[in-house]
Amino acid sequence: MLSYFQTPSQDRGRSLVRVGMALTVLAMVGCASPTARAPVEDRRPTLSAKATPLPPANTFSAGSSSPAAVDAASVPAKVPAGQENAGKPGYYTVRPGDTLIRIALDNGQNWRDVVRWNGLDNPNLIEVGQVLRVVAPSADPALATARPLSPVGKVESRPLDAKQAAGAQMTTGAASAAVPVPVPQPGKEPAKEADEALDWAWPAAGPIATGFDDNKSKGLAITGKVGDPVLAAADGRVVYSGAGLRGYGNLVIVKHNATYLTAYAHNQSLLVKEDQAVRKGQKIAEMGSSDADRVQLHFEIRRQGRPIDPAKLLPAR
Repeated sequence: MLSYFQTPSQDRGRSLVRVGMALTVLAMVGCASPTARAPVEDRRPTLSAKATPLPPANTFSAGSSSPAAVDAASVPAKVPAGQENAGKPGYYTVRPGDTLIRIALDNGQNWRDVVRWNGLDNPNLIEVGQVLRVVAPSADPALATARPLSPVGKVESRPLDAKQAAGAQMTTGAASAAVPVPVPQPGKEPAKEADEALDWAWPAAGPIATGFDDNKSKGLAITGKVGDPVLAAADGRVVYSGAGLRGYGNLVIVKHNATYLTAYAHNQSLLVKEDQAVRKGQKIAEMGSSDADRVQLHFEIRRQGRPIDPAKLLPAR
């Protein structure tokens, strides 16, 4: 009977052998199959759809080292340069469409002087609302009141030479109290000390097609043929030679003294350069029709920037 039954010790031994064999088989199966990853719980915080995004890294409130939203309304608007001089005599506030050439012409100045007086780095960069000095620092601004005028045509900005002119500043002349005031003559402007130094001459020989009109032409329209000579009306210095003002075509501006300058427009060709001295009767351009519907010379005389009737200063023909 004992041969058919195992003793307790033998039974435990066989059980241990079977367990060992089972472990060996499982180990072999595990080596032959891919390793399965244990499930991992992701405990990182997540943003909901309504989460508020962080402000940009470069946005900070004043006096704070941490990011903060900036209220656009709290940012002060840029104030144009020279606002402390707005409305004062001898200063001009830039308006839409202005160019430095136009401002200088309307105030009887060389645009290079305006650049120098205001310390402008780039004469092409002026902004609406900017206040510019338009009278020499050594001059009495009360004697040269700015008179902004409506453009002859649409003003077109064109590049200027930013090189500063190297001329001495001119001051406004004033009549001595001891000098009696001349009695005005019919058809003539009252003479002034600054006027007496000028000997005027006609800039062209052709007939006058259009007379002076303070609301429209601002000067005389003298007709002729293409290529007819255009002459300097008095001694002076060229302060502009180019086509920077639409409506004037090829334009020459001559400054004669601190009071007067003359403008010669619609030329076919220009024969003088800026800062060049010219004499009365010298040929400075050739007549043409640039920016005009016919061949003509548009001629202006300006006293401290204000157009006056040239026929009242030019000699009788």
